[in-house]
Amino acid sequence: MSTGSDGGFQDPPAEVLAEAAAAFGLLATPARLHIVWALAQGESDVTGLAERVGGTLPSVSQHLTKLKLAGLVRSRREGRRQVYLVDDPDVVTVVRLMVGQLAERAGHPAREPVRLRELGA
Repeated sequence: MSTGSDGGFQDPPAEVLAEAAAAFGLLATPARLHIVWALAQGESDVTGLAERVGGTLPSVSQHLTKLKLAGLVRSRREGRRQVYLVDDPDVVTVVRLMVGQLAERAGHPAREPVRLRELGA
């Protein structure tokens, strides 16, 4: 991003801000954020994600569909399984930074798994 003549950053175009807001909106639910956090650690199928985040198969599948439509995750077929992964490494960076910083501030290592039910989802 370029800087303005006063040394500050120039404002991004409205469509870029709208796209960023939509992406942050999708990550604003604990369930989806937890799914992206889990996928940032490595690929998984729906069953593995549901077990890891403590959600039901249908709800995790719905969240994955929304994340996939937004271009935040993608899937590939592996035999009969659909395997999901984060499609954008920058999303991984943002999620790891935010969750890691908040976990550190709270005195919890970010590596400890947190179940969706504990987050009120």
